[in-house]
Amino acid sequence: MLRLPKFAYHTPKDAVEAVRIAKQYGKEAMYVAGGTDLYPNMKRRHQTPQQVISLRDVPELHSMEVLPDGRLQIGAMVTLTTLEHYPHLLAHYKGFAHAVREISTPLLRNMGTIGGNLLLDTRCTYYDQSHEWRESIDYCMKKDGAICWVAPGSPRCWAVQSSDTVPVVCAMEAEIEFADEGGLRTLKADDLYQDDGIQYLTKKPEELLTKITLPAPGNWKASYLKLRRRDTYDFPVLGVGACLWFAEDGTIEKANVRLGGIGSYAMPATATEKLLVGKKLTDELIADAGAAAMKPARTMDNTDLDVYWRKKVAPIYVARALKACL
Repeated sequence: MLRLPKFAYHTPKDAVEAVRIAKQYGKEAMYVAGGTDLYPNMKRRHQTPQQVISLRDVPELHSMEVLPDGRLQIGAMVTLTTLEHYPHLLAHYKGFAHAVREISTPLLRNMGTIGGNLLLDTRCTYYDQSHEWRESIDYCMKKDGAICWVAPGSPRCWAVQSSDTVPVVCAMEAEIEFADEGGLRTLKADDLYQDDGIQYLTKKPEELLTKITLPAPGNWKASYLKLRRRDTYDFPVLGVGACLWFAEDGTIEKANVRLGGIGSYAMPATATEKLLVGKKLTDELIADAGAAAMKPARTMDNTDLDVYWRKKVAPIYVARALKACL
């Protein structure tokens, strides 16, 4: 049986206190929301904080509000189950709601939070194993080792971004707010992630994710499509988030397509986006735009299913995600 290591447990009553505790203990401290990612990682000794800061008693992180300008503001501690059934989300943000519904199982969505899913640890076949398994082959560079077993000659870690909400949130150009001792800062979702399996976030360790703000409903449509072995609870081996902005005549004014599950961040399908802008979405354009996603869909042997098949299926899933935007 995998057991949790010993740690001190803090229950701050507001964001200011939570940040103060995190700043006080530095690298020894980590925030915990629903715990569906952190606690299993602690059992496998991937993450070993000596100070765990629970966010369950921070009331401002549980709020959800439609702002006067139509944007939807969601607190970081709002559970995935709450979002999955929230009427306003189902009516105006179907792509995002679908991504939430694709996360894990109903039981884990009852515990998991939107903030936790946005900050999900990167994953890899060689990393997501027990401590004893990793010790037997020697550790990887993401934890305790000096080599990437996916690409032994590489100077970097290739663990993949496997959140279901990140591709569609980045495609929608949602905003994410953080709090620290200096106050609040807001950034575009795209700017939170970077292409490195270890340093996959641009946030500071003591910064606290407080809320995510979705754009107001308008002339845009978003979708999310997920590929996984078992359709009940597996992590994605490919997640396509697409968002298209339309002119009144149906012409695409702007296009964002993000590919999750294939790299250490939600990778932009730049060629696909350029191909779409200034045109109307037809079956022929959808097929061409999907094919253009073949090149950025680089796949490596660090997750589930055959590596070559995953690359070939990427254009199909991109095309389906674009069609769903209609």
